[in-house]
Amino acid sequence: MIPIHIDGTDTFAASLGRLVARGADDLGAVEQDVRAIVSAVRAEGDEAVLRYVERFERRRPESLLIRTFDGAAALARLEPDLRAALELAADRIRRYHEHQRETGFRYEEDGVVLGMRVRPLARVGVYAPGGKARYPSSVLMSAIPARVAGVRDIVLATPAPDDRLLAAAHLSGVTSILDAGGAQAIAALAYGTASLPRVDKIVGPGNIYVACAKKLVYGDVDIDGIAGPSEIVALADDTADPVIVAADLLSQAEHDEAAWCVLVTTSRALAEAVVAELGPQLAALSRDSIAGEAMRTRGVALVVPTLARLAEIASLVAGEHVAYHVAEPEALFDAVEGGGAALLGGMTPVAAGDYLAGPSHVLPTGGAARFGSPLGVYDFVVRASIIRYGAPALLRHGPHIANFARAEGLDAHARAVELRMSQHTRLGGRGEGES
Repeated sequence: MIPIHIDGTDTFAASLGRLVARGADDLGAVEQDVRAIVSAVRAEGDEAVLRYVERFERRRPESLLIRTFDGAAALARLEPDLRAALELAADRIRRYHEHQRETGFRYEEDGVVLGMRVRPLARVGVYAPGGKARYPSSVLMSAIPARVAGVRDIVLATPAPDDRLLAAAHLSGVTSILDAGGAQAIAALAYGTASLPRVDKIVGPGNIYVACAKKLVYGDVDIDGIAGPSEIVALADDTADPVIVAADLLSQAEHDEAAWCVLVTTSRALAEAVVAELGPQLAALSRDSIAGEAMRTRGVALVVPTLARLAEIASLVAGEHVAYHVAEPEALFDAVEGGGAALLGGMTPVAAGDYLAGPSHVLPTGGAARFGSPLGVYDFVVRASIIRYGAPALLRHGPHIANFARAEGLDAHARAVELRMSQHTRLGGRGEGES
């Protein structure tokens, strides 16, 4: 089902090199088409969005922007078990993200007041896919952190939302819905139309066209990142249960044919047992063709000699989801540098993080966990530095500031300081900061 490579062999080195270099999908394959869509929406607004919705989705919405939607009624129509799961997830996600709130700070040092002001973004766009599957969980995981941050206007972009998405939007504090998907929805959010004011930031997962559109509009609007295919790195020693490890690998493989499914283990026997488990478990899945293709093309088992090497490989790969199937998961976690979400211990399935543990499941992919972080409240605020000098403080620092400025060839910078100092002296020491 998947190959097993032993550390020190050429095939191990080649496989590891492919993983480390994987990056995001090759957006160049679709960039020309996406650029045309973005340009048309920017120039024509609603008409271009509607035209592309008709072309790609084979429908024409009555209204692109739904300002009032009955999410409470949609929630009530759901099966009780699903409704309870959504409500529990929303509550847990909200409570987790409340711990991420920033309040800013202010202090005085030698007559200089310094600080940081934190305020929420005014308007955010949340994208929820409408292709192979509908994900109300992505609405919760993207919109709730924005609401906790204090964002007033949250626009959900998704094509033809069903009751599950409407219910999730209601529980998340979404204020309006853009009834469109794909690159055209991203462009509408980024540049605005007659129906829709432009947003400050766009978040949420999508296909390669959505990812490419987000890349193209970045700079005119902020984005959470360029999402690639889902991925899991399972770290295991000889205490791991091969049945559970195989189940975790397949749980990510069923997302997408391009999903990465990686096992790194100190036990060759464990690797062989996991590989043996994959076939029977795959046969029982409804999305067996998708998961099977992912395992065939992007599944691999790497066998290493020690836990230290295990941590080294995990740090190099920097997986989106890192599952710790080892005797001492906390100790190994401390030794691993990268990773978007750490699932610690054999009783912690990736699915818990996907749905209702609490942290957002919008995570860096393609190795971006080396420098990126899960989506959080901190993504929906802007910070302003606060600087206030009194006259005595400027008299002390002014000569140093002027020396810095002239060393960089910026005379006007220096003069702006020196004029203040000379004016203060000319007025006999009267001015701001004096009693």
